[in-house]
Amino acid sequence: MPTVSLLRADSYEIERLSLSVQALLEPLGGIEAFVKKGDRVLLKPNLLTAGRPDKECITRPELVYCVAKLVKSVGGKPFLGDSPAFGSARGVVETNGYLPYLEELDIPVVEFRGHRYPTESDNFNHLRLSKEAMEADVVINLPKIKSHVQLTMTLGVKNLFGCVPGKMKAWWHMEAGKDSDRFGEMLVETARAINPNLTILDGIIGHEGNGPMNGVPRELGILGASSNVFALDWVISDIVQVDPADVPTLAAQQRLGLGFDLADLDFPLEHPRQLQVSDWKLPEALMPIDFGLPRVLRSTFKHFYIRFIKEPLNTYALKP
Repeated sequence: MPTVSLLRADSYEIERLSLSVQALLEPLGGIEAFVKKGDRVLLKPNLLTAGRPDKECITRPELVYCVAKLVKSVGGKPFLGDSPAFGSARGVVETNGYLPYLEELDIPVVEFRGHRYPTESDNFNHLRLSKEAMEADVVINLPKIKSHVQLTMTLGVKNLFGCVPGKMKAWWHMEAGKDSDRFGEMLVETARAINPNLTILDGIIGHEGNGPMNGVPRELGILGASSNVFALDWVISDIVQVDPADVPTLAAQQRLGLGFDLADLDFPLEHPRQLQVSDWKLPEALMPIDFGLPRVLRSTFKHFYIRFIKEPLNTYALKP
């Protein structure tokens, strides 16, 4: 019976948030149940974009800081990585206020490199994924609760799409995006391949409406954690009362035998029915998932312009 730990939390103030994260992880055995001395631990937040730091569309740096401190307290060696939609992970962390937290703990930022990995899927015989994620001793997935104009919701499974390096994500939108079922299954298979050891979801302030970056902040006061990313996503959809059939990742989970009834899960702290949100705002209208070739080319050009022309004009204090 997978365990999903849910907790009310209403502050990103470091001392209070640190206590909340420790309480959240206690029923799962604490951070020591996942991280051993000497482990290289990937912290994988949602670093969508550098352009909207006030929109609450990325994982808050305070949460990453609190988790990183716990990792270091048991002798783990945390590093941060992601493959943002535009630009570099290094550029996004600076713009969004991560820099002081990472410098204090001496946490490096890595840029993901791709490698071809086989899968056990009938429909995807291989995936190109981040070597840094696949070779880490521990992966801690740190998503944000958000609505999404293409996928209805983006949670823990979708956050792991950031482990697909560079503009390979745009290629997947072109290759699999014409069929939402196939695209959702690709995301689920990516999550199965990465197989995060722990997912901690940032729902203190979510991002509703026309997400993933054009919506608005929404105070929810929720933290969630589980060693089973699929169970956690399923529970969050219940809390915000979104039909799993309307979310391609959740619909794919169901088809692949990864869906859940709440009765199949253990809730040692709060129960989802105690945290219900009745008026979560979904996108006004859904957009197609697929990218045509012109859009892929424009997206690729924008990514490389930001990463290799615009960002180098700034000086980053982080070590490579």
